[in-house]
Amino acid sequence: MNGAEAMVKCLEAEGVTKIFGIPGVAIAPFYDALYDAPSIEHILVRQEQAAGHEASGYARVSRKTAVCVTSSGPGATNLITALATAYADSIPIVAITGQVNSALLGRDVFQEADMRGATESFVKYSYLVKNADDIPRIFKEAFYIASSGRKGPVLIDIPCDVQSAALKKEFVYPEEVNLRGYKPNTKVNAQQLSKVVTAINKAKKPLICVGGGVILGNGEELVRAFCEKNQIPLVHTMMGMGVLPKAHPLYFGMLGNNGKPYANRAVSNSDLLIVVGARIADRAVPKPENLEKQVNIIHIDIDSAEIGKNLGPTIPLVADVRLVFQALLDADIHVDTSAWLEQLEEIKHHTVDHRKFSDALVNPMTLVQHLSEKMDDDAIYIADVGQNQLWSADNYIMKNGRFLTTGGMGTMGYSIPAAIGAKLVDPSRQVVAVCGDGDFQMSMFELGTIAVNKIPVKILVMRNTYLGLVREHQEKKYHKRYSGVQLHKYPHYDKLAEAYDMDYFYADSNETLDSELDRFLACPGACIMVCEIDSANNTN
Repeated sequence: MNGAEAMVKCLEAEGVTKIFGIPGVAIAPFYDALYDAPSIEHILVRQEQAAGHEASGYARVSRKTAVCVTSSGPGATNLITALATAYADSIPIVAITGQVNSALLGRDVFQEADMRGATESFVKYSYLVKNADDIPRIFKEAFYIASSGRKGPVLIDIPCDVQSAALKKEFVYPEEVNLRGYKPNTKVNAQQLSKVVTAINKAKKPLICVGGGVILGNGEELVRAFCEKNQIPLVHTMMGMGVLPKAHPLYFGMLGNNGKPYANRAVSNSDLLIVVGARIADRAVPKPENLEKQVNIIHIDIDSAEIGKNLGPTIPLVADVRLVFQALLDADIHVDTSAWLEQLEEIKHHTVDHRKFSDALVNPMTLVQHLSEKMDDDAIYIADVGQNQLWSADNYIMKNGRFLTTGGMGTMGYSIPAAIGAKLVDPSRQVVAVCGDGDFQMSMFELGTIAVNKIPVKILVMRNTYLGLVREHQEKKYHKRYSGVQLHKYPHYDKLAEAYDMDYFYADSNETLDSELDRFLACPGACIMVCEIDSANNTN
């Protein structure tokens, strides 16, 4: 057995059935070994960044570690943005990159790039494989590191000659991992838990704020049960959307600059904020130092580095979200929130949204509301970045599906490849990628991947002919001195759809919107819908 064959055996041992990538000379031995592995389907992407985003979408919906593969040099460096995106959002990915022969490392030969150095700040760990006999151990460790603790991407950079080298030892895939320097804490500290219970029982106005860590930790059901048992209301960050459906009586919206004003008022009026699986960065709480002075804060996270990073907690608790809330469900908690819930309803009732949107074309708020309401109950809505992301997060009607986006890095062009990965987990589940015309043009090459693999993904483009969020910033900050933001009316989406054998739908008014959405969602195959949005519309 050579190194490449061992790599395939490792993936099979991990239960990997799909990988996303592009071959090249430096990873050719692996692809040759993959030829004889019918249990692993390779999805050929059209650009390496898309391989990482597709792995991200696959990992988030399957709740398993996903795999992407590229060659060396520009093939590997093209993947960097996707790795940084996955790291910021804590998505478990194992990225395999080919490398030049070991003897040539450091000589600046053709298509050599130091991937360990280049990705040091945004992978959980990285390996440069020097001996084929190390492959089983390295792969086992990589999958363990990616999927444990605070999840994230792990890089395996493997020279071409190591892939071709014969193993000197018998192939044995390890059953366990024991890393001296990596011992993620998951157990609940009893003393800290006792402090949490005491603080909740003393509170008159408790409020839970959930982030993406609750979903990544598979803690939605337990958090929901805790809220319902104790009648504690819930707000969320953009990445935490989905823990409670929008119609739930304890749901109180998304906080932050682009969230619901009443959610922000709920936070400032509470006397105990329970932050779970969120770092509470600037988009969620612009001035955390003010909030720290007026509200007691419990911060629960599996990663100790996130505790107090942006918001100083009164009580920190480092542990797995499932273990924490299972313990809290069993704890003696007796809190009366009836008056608090009445106050919150009053806050919501008297909070006026002063934003105005043009109805000259399609109202973006109406679009997101009607689209998400019409989507299947368990559908997956994937928002890209920019104005479309903020309109989506603000108006999406959560039922029992998933809302995916990239929060920490804010990477344009994420939605289409992520939708491909999500759809491949369960082809029967409805998946809609929502993007702006700027986002679309950053990943339109993946229409080829969709067409060849017959992946029935739905793509909805909000077209306002601008890089809308930058245009909005220039309008407010730079006195309408618009520089480098106009996209014009290209491309011709109907012709693109035809070129890739996709159906095409179009709406340029609120009057035609519903009927076109119905046709779009009923389309059995891959399709594109363009909605014209007035470029003067802003998010705030």
